[in-house]
Amino acid sequence: MITAAHRELTRARPALTPAALLALLVALAAALWPAATPAATAASPASPASAPSHTTVAGLTVQAAWIRWLPAELPAGGYLTLTNRGDRPLLLTSASSAAYREITLHRTVKESGMSKMVKVASITIPAHSTLDFAASGYHLMLTHQWGAVSPGHFVRITLHFEGGQAQAVDFEVRPPNGSAPQQNMNGMSSMPGMPDMPH
Repeated sequence: MITAAHRELTRARPALTPAALLALLVALAAALWPAATPAATAASPASPASAPSHTTVAGLTVQAAWIRWLPAELPAGGYLTLTNRGDRPLLLTSASSAAYREITLHRTVKESGMSKMVKVASITIPAHSTLDFAASGYHLMLTHQWGAVSPGHFVRITLHFEGGQAQAVDFEVRPPNGSAPQQNMNGMSSMPGMPDMPH
């Protein structure tokens, strides 16, 4: 499986767009993950910072925040779902974390039938609406990792909004073949250290 993925990556490289290349890297990392890093799945979640944080931006609800981790210090992708219950749109302008030197906002778009990643200056969450990053093609590009980050840990990322508002969110780190955390009946992520919230 690994050899086949490597051959496909090598053969397709000249015509790959950045989005297609990242997809191939994720597939290759997923194939390598069980054999190359068996101990990483046993890593203890970071504590006490592992408990997801509460909302501080008025009207904002954060769900299913997670990071698709890649080995060899490859860029990771951050995904989440934001719900704006307020009467005004929220404008996400940047993100920061002590775990990564640089975090940028990206979106995967189709152009001439090809998918490509583009850097965006901001992301709008309209009033009374929900924005699922993955479903909308958005992600946080996490580069230049500081210290040890591996599946099973939580990474705190601060989301910065227009007007000086900020929201600290704890992202669950998942392996290359991972997927978004499941959500419970209340619409909040089912994550360790996060109790069910009353209706």
